[in-house]
Amino acid sequence: MKVTSIKTIKGCQPMQESFDYTLCDDDNRQESCLINIRSNVEYQEIKGFGGAFTEAAAVTLKKLSKENQTQILKLYFDPVEGIGYNLGRVHINSCDFSLGNYTCVDENDQTLESFQIERDKGGIVPMIKGALEYADVEIMASPWSPPAYMKTTNAMNRGGKLKSEYFELWAQYYVKFIEAYQQEGISIRSITVQNEPKATQRWDSCVYTAEEERDFVKRYLGKKMQDIGVKVFFWDHNKERVMDRASVMLEDEEAKQYIAGIAFHWYSGDYFEELEMFHKAYPEKELVFTEGCYEYCLGESDTVKIGERYAHDIIGNFNNYCNAFIDWNLLLDEKGGPNHVQNYCDAPIMAETDKDKVVVHDSYYYIGHFSKYVKKGAKRIGSSKFTAELETVSFKNPDNSIVSVVLNRTDGDIEFTLRGLKQLISCKAEAHSIATYIIEEE
Repeated sequence: MKVTSIKTIKGCQPMQESFDYTLCDDDNRQESCLINIRSNVEYQEIKGFGGAFTEAAAVTLKKLSKENQTQILKLYFDPVEGIGYNLGRVHINSCDFSLGNYTCVDENDQTLESFQIERDKGGIVPMIKGALEYADVEIMASPWSPPAYMKTTNAMNRGGKLKSEYFELWAQYYVKFIEAYQQEGISIRSITVQNEPKATQRWDSCVYTAEEERDFVKRYLGKKMQDIGVKVFFWDHNKERVMDRASVMLEDEEAKQYIAGIAFHWYSGDYFEELEMFHKAYPEKELVFTEGCYEYCLGESDTVKIGERYAHDIIGNFNNYCNAFIDWNLLLDEKGGPNHVQNYCDAPIMAETDKDKVVVHDSYYYIGHFSKYVKKGAKRIGSSKFTAELETVSFKNPDNSIVSVVLNRTDGDIEFTLRGLKQLISCKAEAHSIATYIIEEE
């Protein structure tokens, strides 16, 4: 058996190969500090990892030198020199991480004759094309708000609802957007109905009740997406109401036929049990994490805590049947933007644009402990641990290699034994560390 471990320890160089373990045969001795790996117990299939191609990310990227632009795309999407992202998300029309409100049509266009994506072609599209040079990136599209004239408030910001007379036109808008991207050589393979449909935000937002989202899908949007082979995900909001929304969306057989799964965010807390309940109730439907980030504090020194929060959420999500993880902005500037309502946030990679400097945060490496080594098509497998202080999840890749990630967020070192493939691996999880163990049969 061959074992490779990659460790990131607070205060040390990240993602370093480590060999501080010993191997011995599993002779059925009693062990009190085990993490068991059950490779014959398989759960959900993993679709991959990624981040969002926002206008903010694209604008920031363009301000950097060609060398640094290439570096950032390789850091994310190159499976060897980077962390192997294969998923992405784009916004339909503007979002808070845009330079301002915008749409793809002229005001009051009742036919969508004026539809175009010229603004996206100035930044987002080239950024995606750059990523596609390194990986086959599957893109998900999500709207934050319809055009103002389609809404009850006649404004893109601060909530409001889609006017009933525009349901058909708005559904056709998604089709136009997908077709426009296809013409640029970019295949959008899934959509969410609405970003955060329960939230009236001071930025681009639109509110749907569960019944309204259900009826929009089953009467207008679902068939259109089915006809062009695009998956539909609903909710796209926090985990605490996953089952509430699902009980309306998926108990309607007509709506259910068009829905591939549910999308969710982390902003209200863990609520991992909601994901497990969703899977048990609707085992054929996918669970996709589509957004999470932190507010940005200029000069914040302990970015390890942010990395640990990412790893904690990824472990909890995947242990509860999540199929894919898509982070928020791929790149932001030194202020945590640009953002047209000053909702500044952190990102795994940020840029000091005035200095042409790339700043890689700890969260990048913590995500990379999963995305670089857990391959598309992997299956989560059984694992059990002896203490709640260690967080862990295990996978089996298509090549049958085993990947086990162990997170220690405590202030003390913890010794443990990793037990799998009939051998014992004596290990140590240093204080504030994350380690990825790759186990292969020789």
